[in-house]
Amino acid sequence: MNIDPRSLGKVAVLFGGKSAERPVSLMSGAGVLEALQSLGVDAHGFDPAERPLQALAAEGFERAFIALHGRGGEDGTLQGALEWLRIPYTGSGVTASGVAMDKTMTKRVWAAEGLATPAYVVLNRAELTRERIRTIPDELGLPVVVKPPHEGSSIGITKAMGYSDMQGAVELALGFDDELLFEQCIEGPELTCAVLGQGDGAVALPVVEIRAEGGDYNYENKYVSNDTKYLFGTLPAALEADIQQLVLRAYRLLGCRGWGRADLMLRKSDMKPFLLEMNTSPGMTSHSLVPKAAQAVGVDYPHLCLWLLAQARLDAR
Repeated sequence: MNIDPRSLGKVAVLFGGKSAERPVSLMSGAGVLEALQSLGVDAHGFDPAERPLQALAAEGFERAFIALHGRGGEDGTLQGALEWLRIPYTGSGVTASGVAMDKTMTKRVWAAEGLATPAYVVLNRAELTRERIRTIPDELGLPVVVKPPHEGSSIGITKAMGYSDMQGAVELALGFDDELLFEQCIEGPELTCAVLGQGDGAVALPVVEIRAEGGDYNYENKYVSNDTKYLFGTLPAALEADIQQLVLRAYRLLGCRGWGRADLMLRKSDMKPFLLEMNTSPGMTSHSLVPKAAQAVGVDYPHLCLWLLAQARLDAR
């Protein structure tokens, strides 16, 4: 990795924002900023919740490292603004970001191309009557995973174990979204696999198996607990290679670039992997999974940040 930090110009590390994932973004951004500065990059923190994006152009920023998560940072809106300002940015472009941020639309794309993803039902607020909610476990089986499809970091998600849990799960999720995704629960190991690069040159990093306390990889176990285990090499080599190829195909189908991370479930009954979602601006906190996977292949956190920054692009040529 031979990248001259000085050649990257003045860099804005975008973090914070106004989404429900702001606390995570602040942690990610602080880590990225410190890492880039340690390598000699002229990097500066920039919180779009506190400053107008026009200041990026006015102050001469030449690149942006997006460390924002969720709405307003990962959903294509920020990417569109940076396209307008002509400031190259890390990660996927406008369309891929918008599609990947919508878990329902992502599943539709994957299912249309024959990629395995759990069965699901989508209902808007007006359709969520008590009578309709009671029918969902009959369609999908129990447990049912209830998700606000435009949020990340497990925010608003509930695994409803029985009929009596459904109404509370719906009410929680409706606090974050007007449309809800009900998903068949795949029982088995939870996996994640990161991708670096673009198109035919994209490379999948080692698959990580996640073992969270109580089997629930929720917000607490993602960002606070030190008891969650992240394991490499737990799968047969052939199965891991198959999962990496599945993730690469899923990444390319969405048109992702730069980097991303797919979350999957491995059905224990037959060891079949199911795609859950694609993260186009993954976490970069001390608990985050892309840095752990990069470390497993010999790339430390600062140099991962430097490489990602060097891949900054615009959609428009």
